[in-house]
Amino acid sequence: MEKAESHAILLAVVAALLLLLVSVVHSQDLEPRSYTNVPVGETFVVLGYAQSDGELTPSPSTPLQDAELTIDAGVFGLAHTFALAGKSAKVDMAVARVCFEGSAVFRGEFVEGSRCGYGDPKLRLSWNFYGAPALKLEEYSQWKPGLVAGASLQVSIPTGTYKADKLINTGTNRWMVRPGLGVSYKSGRWLYNAIASVRFFEDNDDFFNGIHVEQSPLYSIQGHLIYTLRKGRWISLNANFFAGGETTKDGSDANDRQENSRWGITFSMPLNNHHSIKLYANTGVVTRIGNNFDTLGAAWQYRF
Repeated sequence: MEKAESHAILLAVVAALLLLLVSVVHSQDLEPRSYTNVPVGETFVVLGYAQSDGELTPSPSTPLQDAELTIDAGVFGLAHTFALAGKSAKVDMAVARVCFEGSAVFRGEFVEGSRCGYGDPKLRLSWNFYGAPALKLEEYSQWKPGLVAGASLQVSIPTGTYKADKLINTGTNRWMVRPGLGVSYKSGRWLYNAIASVRFFEDNDDFFNGIHVEQSPLYSIQGHLIYTLRKGRWISLNANFFAGGETTKDGSDANDRQENSRWGITFSMPLNNHHSIKLYANTGVVTRIGNNFDTLGAAWQYRF
């Protein structure tokens, strides 16, 4: 194989793995306190920052070694709560500015790359259809929580930064739809939270060099054990497992089925009636593809 051809294959392999890990970092999030009742008529703005750093775990068929990646992401989000059929509901959106750089050794040859851009914005509708009456803030303070069940639908819109002539992009050039179901149960200071969801991906027919990429559904479950320290202040232990997501490129199986798990911790506290902060950390504990990285992040939230 000519050196130029080997180098092109190397870049393509690294790019595919970088995109896989970017997807894992920003889609396999741990979301404590989802599907809990919230007062309606409230609007929130969120600013956040996260850094992920670690090793890429390639598919077994890839002759790749010493693959590493660092991702820095700034996130802006908006959310609004409202009543839907007498129950609490929420609509939220988020968009991220992402910068990453990575390197690897492929058949003895070193390659590295970096890119900054905007990720695909995500919109989500959540509805707590059981155990979550629509209450204003004054009523909510007197409400006694118990079992809450809900459903959600999230859509990722392919308007992020994407150039077909680039191997590495922060946008994905495809739609993603994620339905989910979740429950939470409050007992004393403890809150138990479980979530299941599946991601369905549109094909990307304009990958580098015109390659057609397909991806199977990615299934995930997550659980959270949350303890209330005092009013408005809580800490959570989080864990998830996700499987599936195999890709094919021009009909060839990439042998990249994910069977991964992460765990983490989240701490949240109010600063006053309108401001709060959240700190979180998580790491991969079971890895087949991607996932062998650590994430640290912080978010500031303002309630109107």
